[in-house]
Order: sequence, then C-alpha cells, then structure tokens
Amino acid sequence: MASIARKNLFEDIPRFLVAQAGIMFAVSLVTVQLGILRGFSRSTAIVIDYARADLWVASKEMVAFELTSPLPADYVNKSMAITGVDRAEILLVRAGRWRGADGKLSPARIFGFNPDGELFAGWTLSDGSLQAIKQPYTAIIASGVEKSLGLDENNRTGSIAGLPVTIVGTAEDVQSNASSPFLFSSLETANTYGDAEINSSINCVRQPDGNLNCTNSFKNRPLGQKLGDLASPQPLSLSDPISYILIRAKPGQNLPQLKQRLLAALPETQILTQAEIAAITRNYWEVRTGVGFILGLGATVGFIVGMVVVGQILYASVADHIREFGTLKAMGASNGVIYRIIIEQSLWMAILGYVPSIGICLTLGQWTQMTRGIMILIEPSTAAAVLLLTVVMCMGSAIFAVQKVTRVDPAIVFKA
Repeated sequence: MASIARKNLFEDIPRFLVAQAGIMFAVSLVTVQLGILRGFSRSTAIVIDYARADLWVASKEMVAFELTSPLPADYVNKSMAITGVDRAEILLVRAGRWRGADGKLSPARIFGFNPDGELFAGWTLSDGSLQAIKQPYTAIIASGVEKSLGLDENNRTGSIAGLPVTIVGTAEDVQSNASSPFLFSSLETANTYGDAEINSSINCVRQPDGNLNCTNSFKNRPLGQKLGDLASPQPLSLSDPISYILIRAKPGQNLPQLKQRLLAALPETQILTQAEIAAITRNYWEVRTGVGFILGLGATVGFIVGMVVVGQILYASVADHIREFGTLKAMGASNGVIYRIIIEQSLWMAILGYVPSIGICLTLGQWTQMTRGIMILIEPSTAAAVLLLTVVMCMGSAIFAVQKVTRVDPAIVFKA
C-alpha cells in the first residue's frame, strides 16, 4: 500500500511542488507566529533573566519591569542593614529621547547600574567592556538597535536631552521586542540623563545650508558640545529616586523569611524573587496588553489556512485518482485500506512540508535577531508542537478527503 501512496504523491512533480509550497507556507506561518509569541514573551523580561539577584525590592505600585513608581535611594542602606542581606545594588530605569547625528529623535530606555556590581549585568558583550561606562556620558547598547538609533561603524555618538552619548560597547541578546532601544550606563550618567530629560527642552532650527542647529534650553548649550566643557555627572544622593534594589542573600538564608524582614523595614514596597518579577512582567505584556491574544490568533489563522490548503490538495488528488480507488474497491479492498493509503499520503506531505519550513524559520529567526534585535524564539518544544500540529492538520484533511472514496461505487471502473 505504501507504493500506492507515494505513487499518487509523486506522480505529477510540478503539482506536488505547488502543493508542498502551500503546506510550507502554512507551517511557516504557524511556526513564525508561535516563535514571535515565545520570543516576545521571553524578551520582555530578558534583562531580569540575566540578573543574578535573589530578591528584587520594587515599589508596591509596580505593574511591570519598565512600569513602576520610584523608591527612595536610602532604601539601599536600609537593605544592607537587614540580617541575611549579603549585597544590595541600585538599578535605575529611565526614559530618554535619543537624537542621532542627523537630528532625528528616537525613544530610548536607559538602565543605570554599578559597573563594578555583581547582580545586574549578566549578559555577554560582543565588544567593549563594562568598565568603559565609568567614563562620563558613555553607554552600552543592545545589539540590533543600531539602525533605530542611526548608528554605524563610523558614527557611535548621539545625545539625550542635549547631553552627549558615546557608545562604548554592545550587549548581545538583551533587547526587548516590546520596548525602546536599550542603553546601559553608570548610575551617575543614567541619573543625569533622566534629570536632563525632565528639566530640559530641545529646540532645533534648520539652517539655510540644510543642517540642523539644536540647543538644549535647560543648559543653553549646543548639542554635541565637547565633554571637556561639561560638568561631570553628579553621584546619586539619598534624595534621588531609584527604580529597584537588587538583593543577594547570604548563603543558607531562608528567602521567605528574608522577604518578610525586608518588607517590615522598607514601607510601600514588594519583595519579589527573580522568577516572580519576570512572571509579572510577561503576564502584563501577554494578557493586559492583548499582544498574546493577537499573536495566538495569528497562529490559529495559520493553522486554519493550512487545513484548508492541505484539504484542497488531498481532495483534488483523490478526485484525480477516483477510478484507481474504484478499482481497489472492485478488487475487494476495504475502506480501512483506502484510509491507510490516503493517511500515509498526508503524512508524507506533512513531513516533506515541515522539514524545510523549520529550516527557513530558524534562519529567519537568526537574521531578525542579528539585524533588528527582534527575537523569534523557536525552542525544541516549539518545533515539536509545530510538528504535531502539522501532522494533525494533514491527517485531519486526509480524513475529510477520504469521505469521497468511501462512497465510491466500484462500478465506476466499468463506466466510459
């Protein structure tokens, strides 16, 4: 029976290729949609995943990682005084408006941390070093955001709120698909950029020669002014607002008990494990924003399209070979034999459509990650789920198509 299924499938090669192209499209659509959903979900909390903290001190009003209320800076000293705390580090999250060399604005998300710290920057650098951001007005960018910020190999500078920014490194696989381009800098530099954004306005006037002349009204200085002419960023004071405190517990500490001690000492806060704050952030983006529903809907549509395409292909194949199936029934073949032929044909179509589709999707995922910083995450579990969906899709279509054969009158063989 296997030879009959393969003969039906490969009898007309051009038609077979067109049919497989339709299946590949459906499988690729489902795979990419699921990959985007998984990649989007992972990327929204990827900065958290790279951290090495046992506990995070966050505002009681925190909704997601990038949507929170500030904490007093002196909470870090209070945290260090609590029994069981080995290390506490400050993390700043600031919004900024990046202006490239061409004068165009882009949103940016600035993270300030201690370059000598041990709890935040667990990601890998493709170039530069963490120590480089100790220099004033320098930052590390996430890979894949260069185009968004108007950067290239010959231009590694820009400005935020009139203050210069020099890019001194690139962090791999750390950009969120849901956020503005990420910049990482020292606490002092990030705080200075944040304050400047709040207190400044930038005015740009196009000159007769076509160039933009931009000034920062807060500091009343031209953008791109030399670093030597700028005051050094000021260290954080106890009155400055911060975003989070990262806590490392001493060895052997009971984390639930340490959480209770931190809550008692730090009013209006919530103490979360790394897994908890990541889950809150991912749930916010997947559920509250509706992104998960939209991407899941796309995968569902892809599955339905695949069912329709494969169903039409198999139905047309059955119709073309209806006399052959009639011959089999006239020779005494049961409906079970007919089912096995068509289901095997559908399984061949599923495998031959799945393998190249996964290869294309993996290549696409690597390309988007490297060039755009967009994560299409196709894990082994995702690939296995798509294979199962492909088999179900093709077998479901086969069962629909085989109904025509089971009702065939064997006498059709003898008709003109």
